[in-house]
Amino acid sequence: MLGVVAVLVALLAACASQVAAPPEIEKRGPANFPEVYYKRLLAQGKPLFHIDPARSLVVMEVRRGGSLAQFGHDHVIASHDVAGYIAPDEGRADLYVPLQALVVDEPALRTVAGFDTQPSPEDIAGTRRNMLEKVLETDREPFAVIAVNDIGAGGNGQRFRVIVTLHGLSRFVETAAQVETAADEILVTGTFPIEQSQFGIAPFSVLGGAVAVQDRVNITYRISARRME
Repeated sequence: MLGVVAVLVALLAACASQVAAPPEIEKRGPANFPEVYYKRLLAQGKPLFHIDPARSLVVMEVRRGGSLAQFGHDHVIASHDVAGYIAPDEGRADLYVPLQALVVDEPALRTVAGFDTQPSPEDIAGTRRNMLEKVLETDREPFAVIAVNDIGAGGNGQRFRVIVTLHGLSRFVETAAQVETAADEILVTGTFPIEQSQFGIAPFSVLGGAVAVQDRVNITYRISARRME
């Protein structure tokens, strides 16, 4: 799976240049995000790294299911707007994803995923609308929030137990990650699955479930953070 991450890294700049941000992007962070905590660390002179959205990418692969799955599509959903902080001396990171800014089915990312169908522009627009309004209900829960409290010194195959808050519910999720550290940058890449039902989300379906979205969603991420002065 880390091979997929490597390909995503190569495509990151191209994807960013192709995508026009949706007009409804949420500019503010979550109400309870610990911004004050990180500002205090910076004021104390402790190392603090700020997530760089332009160099970061989160990709979710959503697979089709149901008895008539051949009439549906797999989808790839991406965030180019991850925000937050990493405090390595504290072993802590807090990030959030503005869900209303999610982008559906970028061609380059569909190619990486190896999907064998091509949804029409109307299919893509409908998928995004259903995802935001009926599945994620972003009008009341506009963010996914991730908290990490055990960041190590770096290396391959580290396992983190992170708290993911989505759709109003918080759950522990384990992820295997590669952490690369330098004086002015931290790069974290990895992957993990979630079950939508863990977060009180009913996977989207039509025709009595004959065409449906699978409960499991695979998430691949590349998080780049730059040191703050």
